[in-house]
Amino acid sequence: MADRTAPDGAAGRTVLVTVPRLASAGLALLRAAGCEVVFTSREGGVAEMLRHLRELPVAAVISRTLPFREEAFAACPTLRVVSRHGVGYDSVDVAAATRRGIPVLIAPAANGQSVAELAVGLMLAAARGIPRQDAAIRAGQWDRAGSGLQLSGRTLGLVGFGGIGRAVARAALGLGMTVLAFDPMARPDPALPVELVADLDTLLRRSHVVSLHCPLDARTRGLIGAAQLALMPPGGLLINTARGGLVDEAALLAALESGRLAGAGLDTFAAEPPAAGNGLRAHPAVVMTPHMGGSTDAALDATASAAARHALAVLRGEPVDPAVCVNPITLKESVA
Repeated sequence: MADRTAPDGAAGRTVLVTVPRLASAGLALLRAAGCEVVFTSREGGVAEMLRHLRELPVAAVISRTLPFREEAFAACPTLRVVSRHGVGYDSVDVAAATRRGIPVLIAPAANGQSVAELAVGLMLAAARGIPRQDAAIRAGQWDRAGSGLQLSGRTLGLVGFGGIGRAVARAALGLGMTVLAFDPMARPDPALPVELVADLDTLLRRSHVVSLHCPLDARTRGLIGAAQLALMPPGGLLINTARGGLVDEAALLAALESGRLAGAGLDTFAAEPPAAGNGLRAHPAVVMTPHMGGSTDAALDATASAAARHALAVLRGEPVDPAVCVNPITLKESVA
């Protein structure tokens, strides 16, 4: 049975969380507002989530990992808001939400620093082959003949220059890298000596390391394929802490096997977890983490708090910042 926490006066404010727990900072905000909070167990998954939506008067959903599609919206006529526990929203059927006048809100700044730090960590690990060296020593080998890529003096290309991209830029500049960014919505930042380039191809041609920090949508799905990887200087690195669907994984594997790319650091995959037959799992030049860029204590607290505040604003009929709403056309409809 799913865990529930319900203080007095919770009627009409049922909040469904699509994972088994929510960081205490966010949970405390919901409890203080008199909400009944219902959790979805790991074992129950989508089926349990749908059952809650059908059987309970859910007013708000805090969505983290489970897909929230048309069926979920149709199951719950009382739903007023979907608040994402994070910045990505490809797991939510935004069109279905918009048809029903339901805002889909994101928490764009809450986990940015933690994601940026993991991106830098993957970049360093891939550049120096740290996991391979660690595994060799544990296996009793001591081979100092290998070499790696020094990042200082190289060029980093950022695809997306929002909060996460800017944090990565600051770290890369500290390492002595030159930093480029491609983001049609970005404006120059006087505090960061980062060159904004006009198109993706220009960035790829000039970047020894490419790091992805853009959302996944119809325009960006498969953004990095064989043609794009071929533009990068030989021996480069690809880092992806955004969404797996941005990258053609077969093309990435081919670029690694041919030696065109020296390595990759991946926190996200097209299918998660990646299937046993996914060749990236076995490639020695790929450094992998299980989509945990925002999984630090600080980031989880901040993201849970932001997701809770956004949901409560809609339930209370308070104004919502259009910058955190994926479908801002719904905001007028959502405010009582």
